[in-house]
Amino acid sequence: MRSFIILLCLSAVLLSCSTTPEEKKPNIIYILADDLGYGDVGAYGQKLIQTPNIDALAKNGMKFTRHYSGAPVCAPSRYALLTGLHMGHSFIRGNDEWRERGAVWDFAAMLADSTLEGQRPIPDSTLTMGEVMQQAGYKTALIGKWGLGAPASESTPNTQGFDYFCGYNCQRQAHNLYPTHIWENENRIYLNNEFMAPGEKLATGSDTLAESSFDKFYQADYAPGVMHEKALGFLRENKDNPFFLYYASPLPHLPLQVPKEYVEKYHAIFGEEQPYLGNLGYFPHRYPRAAYAGMISYLDDQVGELVATLKELGIYENTLIIFTSDNGPTYTAGVDFEYFNSTGPYTNGYGRNKGFVYEGGIRVPMIASWEGKIKPGTTTDLASVFYDVMPTFCELVGIAAPAKTDGISFLPTLLGQGNQPVHEFLYWELLEYTGQQAVQMGDWKGVRKGMFEGNLGVELYNLKSDPREQNNVAAENPEVVAQIEAIMSREHEPAATEKFKFEALGEK
Repeated sequence: MRSFIILLCLSAVLLSCSTTPEEKKPNIIYILADDLGYGDVGAYGQKLIQTPNIDALAKNGMKFTRHYSGAPVCAPSRYALLTGLHMGHSFIRGNDEWRERGAVWDFAAMLADSTLEGQRPIPDSTLTMGEVMQQAGYKTALIGKWGLGAPASESTPNTQGFDYFCGYNCQRQAHNLYPTHIWENENRIYLNNEFMAPGEKLATGSDTLAESSFDKFYQADYAPGVMHEKALGFLRENKDNPFFLYYASPLPHLPLQVPKEYVEKYHAIFGEEQPYLGNLGYFPHRYPRAAYAGMISYLDDQVGELVATLKELGIYENTLIIFTSDNGPTYTAGVDFEYFNSTGPYTNGYGRNKGFVYEGGIRVPMIASWEGKIKPGTTTDLASVFYDVMPTFCELVGIAAPAKTDGISFLPTLLGQGNQPVHEFLYWELLEYTGQQAVQMGDWKGVRKGMFEGNLGVELYNLKSDPREQNNVAAENPEVVAQIEAIMSREHEPAATEKFKFEALGEK
């Protein structure tokens, strides 16, 4: 009789685990904008740039008001996202162009020799989100910008967990949105564009107020458009499979380049403006404000096309869509962050935007939308960060998160289930911009900067009463400063590579 009862129980378990159409594994699309500020989309207060499709995701889903990037610059932020590790435990802790190979900033040399493209590779042993999703039975794709390896190295998207890749292997190549080529898997795709090295200027003697003087910076094949068509193709090819699409758009990262109709739209709205004449390796533009707004609207249109395709294929209701940005907005090369109030309620400008661990550099928009699963029009102030995404997706697809992670799943918040575990603290560090560390602990935020100049003092801000981080209250709260200093000391492990040794913390 006991054996019969056990058999009945096992049968019930097996039946309960059987897959029905309603229980099909959810698809995931993670859209990562590049250098998009907290305040650059309508759902987060933007008044000048039109983003109806991104705003619709927020209306139909959940808006996070305290979400943070993994780092204030590109490569380490993406590493945190894909590994679930914060910067104190990371292999990649800054942008590293792997200069020992040779002339890595010579774009003509890179065109001739693809092994000069890309950034320092992450080890083959790295467990990435792509690999975890593959283990869960998902088809995986990366569309957009990689930035964590180089062609023919041990770290390309295809060797690090992505079944399909189309985009820029190299961050530097993404400094031209009309490039000679992008990559599809391990091979170059050559585009119908002439070679032009980033930083090329107007012809000598050009009329800087004539729109025609800037025509050479528009070419035939706009890389974000080419990549987008590949993304739509991936959705169609995998409509019957569970899939994970990591859509790492290069927009609105500089240079200021977008098809003319988008510029014309905003030129008509903003009126005349002074041209940007180029510097720092970026192309000039006749209407820089219109171009920046147009780039964001172009990305917004792509978000709308992704949603429309999901609906066309009948898989919209089974797809979680997340939209966010890799760090705060840039502060240079023609971007008028003050005009657009790109950081929203946080402080704008050099030292506070991209590259810095203040709120404007690391607090980013994040929207999650999933028809029938996430309550529409909701907002959460849960403190969350890029390294939470790995454990969240693991819980969503029913597999164990990696044993080594700094993240906490925010799936209970997405699904409104309650019992959300919370972080005791969030941690960042960055060697670039003279060395920085930061800790966010409840309403407190501690910042170290100028560490390579001998400064190890901690600035302290109360983000609840002082979200713009204007009033350093360290002197009045020594016990909080001591807690933050202890976290900074504990969470920093010596880097694995010489490039990221933190001499200010005693490393040699």
